[in-house]
Amino acid sequence: MAFGAKAPEGCHDGDMPGTARTAIRTCPLCEAGCGLELTVVDGAVTRIRGDRDDVFSHGFICPKGSTLRQLHDDPDRLRTPLVRRDGELVPATWDEAFAAAAGKLTAVIDAHGREALGVYVGNPNAHNLSGLLYLKPLLKALGTRNVFSASTVDQRPKELASAWLFGGGLTVAVPDVDRTDFLLVLGANPYASNGSLATAPDWPGRIEAMRARGGKLVVVDPRRSRTAEEADRHLAIRPGTDALLLAALVTAIDEAGLIDLGPAGPYVQGLPEVLASLAPFTPDSVAPATGIDAADIRLLAEELAAAPSAAVYGRIGTTTAEFGTLASWLVDVLNIVTGNLDRPGGAMFPRAAAGASNTRGAPRVGRGLRTGRHHSRVRGLAESLGELPAACMAEEIDTPGDGQIRAMVTVAGNPVVSTPNAGRLDAAMAGLDAYIAVDIYVNETTRHADVILPPPSPLQKGHYDLALLQLALHNVANYSPPVVPLDAGWPDEWQILARLALIAQGFGADADPAVVDDLMATSLVQAAVGDEHGPVHGRDPAEILAALAPRTGPERLLDVLLRTGPYGDGFGARSAEDEVAPGVPPLTLDLLEQRPHGVDLGALEPRLPDVLRTPSGMIELDAEPLLGDLPRLEAVLGRPIPDAVLVGRRDLRSNNSWMHNVEVLVKGKARCTLHVNPVDAARWGLADGGSAHLAGRVGNLDVPVEVTDAVRAGVVSLPHGWGHDVEGVRMDVAGRHAGVNSNLVADDLLVDTLSGNAVFNGIPVTVSPA
Repeated sequence: MAFGAKAPEGCHDGDMPGTARTAIRTCPLCEAGCGLELTVVDGAVTRIRGDRDDVFSHGFICPKGSTLRQLHDDPDRLRTPLVRRDGELVPATWDEAFAAAAGKLTAVIDAHGREALGVYVGNPNAHNLSGLLYLKPLLKALGTRNVFSASTVDQRPKELASAWLFGGGLTVAVPDVDRTDFLLVLGANPYASNGSLATAPDWPGRIEAMRARGGKLVVVDPRRSRTAEEADRHLAIRPGTDALLLAALVTAIDEAGLIDLGPAGPYVQGLPEVLASLAPFTPDSVAPATGIDAADIRLLAEELAAAPSAAVYGRIGTTTAEFGTLASWLVDVLNIVTGNLDRPGGAMFPRAAAGASNTRGAPRVGRGLRTGRHHSRVRGLAESLGELPAACMAEEIDTPGDGQIRAMVTVAGNPVVSTPNAGRLDAAMAGLDAYIAVDIYVNETTRHADVILPPPSPLQKGHYDLALLQLALHNVANYSPPVVPLDAGWPDEWQILARLALIAQGFGADADPAVVDDLMATSLVQAAVGDEHGPVHGRDPAEILAALAPRTGPERLLDVLLRTGPYGDGFGARSAEDEVAPGVPPLTLDLLEQRPHGVDLGALEPRLPDVLRTPSGMIELDAEPLLGDLPRLEAVLGRPIPDAVLVGRRDLRSNNSWMHNVEVLVKGKARCTLHVNPVDAARWGLADGGSAHLAGRVGNLDVPVEVTDAVRAGVVSLPHGWGHDVEGVRMDVAGRHAGVNSNLVADDLLVDTLSGNAVFNGIPVTVSPA
């Protein structure tokens, strides 16, 4: 089957030799969504800088964005499929690779059934239009319940809390940083991460603008992070106790008679029950466990309640914790009881241009979230949002018995360095009967694969942040066409995923991926015409499909989502003169292509109650699973405090493990070090620049020590996603800056009960000289 013969729309492979052209695109490397301006000469990117005309980022760029060229040109990035022959991964043609994948998967399905299959989806897919759209048919075709993803080592608690409260996992109330007077940040370091589950370029600039207009920043973090250094006040909490602090803040506000529900009041259900359930969590009762004085807790509660506007924002430090879902819920409870939900300067709901469930269907109507529709085979961990916790993946592979996973498919994931008990998972992956990977590198996980199918580089794919713009701090829409064409014979990523789906369904290695594409387009159009509240309700699906021609692939699907979304032209239902924002006609993909710097759809606006999709049509503050988990939280109030616990650490130049193969991002002072407080270094006999032996229940490692008072006593900090000195990995730069894999000591038995999310914040460890 021939692929890649035609240059994608937006590429200019016919440019005169030596002629420079400018390409505009959104950076896909983190959640910020910064606009980039690229200079291209003879098909090669020669310069990248911030796009000053981008409607969202206005020229801001972080160190990662300028490295897309290095990623594209990386000699270790796979440019041909690999197939294992005689124990070695060797180059193969695309047809050979798909045939090998078909043979491996079919053999396992025929011998053991579809429950012997497993799949892991990595977090780069959240930044990937093809991944977001075409993983669904692949997962359906595989037909297994053994689905794992990076979500359960990251943000699943926030998804569940949002679904129980508001009716959708991506109906997340984000902080309106640009208009707030008071920002409380827990477990987040946006000066390094550029924000997460709160999409916006230049978080540092936004925070600094807030403070310049008289606003206040308070950071709760066991480390004095880069963000904490800029704060008006830093509260060095004990790791994993954020839920206790948040509960005490709610109680303190209630005791002071300061509760004011504000504009959300008419739509809040269950506040009395919530306040009664939180009564045991007072500033005095939680102070010993959190390490924060009761007086400081009461002061913070008073400041939140008194601020003209305030927003509470919690991120990965609150979600990758023992009580991650409760902490995520309590962030929203705190925004509600201070009157700051759904008001400018508070926590607000974006209105995304495409793909958001809270802009489709009937307002205030929903089925409600159910978890535990099935459970993992070995430990009985509950499913959530169609997935099992990644923390149980290794045991599902290496434990014999009916339903044992014998074949894995991974898509843009490296779970051997990103999930807990990495040593066990590494050994389990080595023992699989079949493993098919879709990935650009031979990394710590894919080195075990039987077949690796490499997608094109980010510069060769169209881009639209279908998921992340549902979490944006300002309503915008940006589409970027490919910057350079596909190599001859190289399939686009959607074609790889679609062809794998057809193989999984039994159609063979030569099936045409266009079949899946047509089914996806037809399904989206039929759903749109069936939506009684949508702009194309009752229209002829054939007419809509014809209007999409000649587009195919993800661009065709994106055009459907845009045109039937809240700002769309409705395929003619809304006239071109009917502006959806100042100077912005109704959206189509054609319009976004004509406006490469994006379109500004306006500041966040109040959306209650229409944003809700709960069964009651209300904010279900008293959701039973959440109230039911509070006794577990109360039980920790008297629990002994461990001698040492491990937390992670984020660096501006690092995101996913594969970015460690870009020299400019890893050069300089080693960053994979163990931060140790001077008090602890003295009592453990550690010296700055020396080595420590770090041990947990499941493993141990030796790591360089960096003594610093930036981390509170009793806490050690090690960054996540390193450990590249493993035999079989083909990432030269990463191997020279290997670091250590913190997940060798992360305990796979430590999970948040409600979500199954792995615990990385507050892992009990012992520390000694190496």
